[in-house]
Amino acid sequence: MSELLTEAELLRRIAAGDKQRYAEIVDRYKGKVYGLLRGMGANHQDAQDLAQETFIRAYRKLESLREGERFSAWIYSIAVNAMRDFTRRRRPLYIEDEQVPEPRSDDTPEKQVLNLEMRREVHRLLERLPEKYRIVLLLRYTNELSYDEIADITGLSENQVKNRIYRAKKSLYKKVQAEGGVRYEML
Repeated sequence: MSELLTEAELLRRIAAGDKQRYAEIVDRYKGKVYGLLRGMGANHQDAQDLAQETFIRAYRKLESLREGERFSAWIYSIAVNAMRDFTRRRRPLYIEDEQVPEPRSDDTPEKQVLNLEMRREVHRLLERLPEKYRIVLLLRYTNELSYDEIADITGLSENQVKNRIYRAKKSLYKKVQAEGGVRYEML
């Protein structure tokens, strides 16, 4: 059984030549990177391919990770850039129907259907936002990054990030209201 190492220790060991440890980093972040890419508009297969490309790029550039920089913010910036490169090469993108998640034991069939429908609706609304708004929302609420980390990834100032998040939420709220969406209390 493998020992549970901190992210910093894992990165030190990888840099020291223990390349097999990179699989542990991939395991820790593959779900979040995939989710970020899906949220940016990639379909299931493209998100998988882009996530793999992201981890390959990160491995090749691992020495450029600055001491003290959070790996999560760094890997997300690589994923964002991979997605931007992809969209320049291939347009338009769409979000396909998501696979039905594993139901929780306490979920009724009705609740499962409502949850799936809610996720589809959120994806549809996110897809209608301009990329500059969509990306900051995803980084903040899906990947739980700080304003400072989002600023590093996007090249914006911290105030610009806060402003875009505010405007994105306001825009989403207006879209929901225009569609009679009082049921969407999360916004």
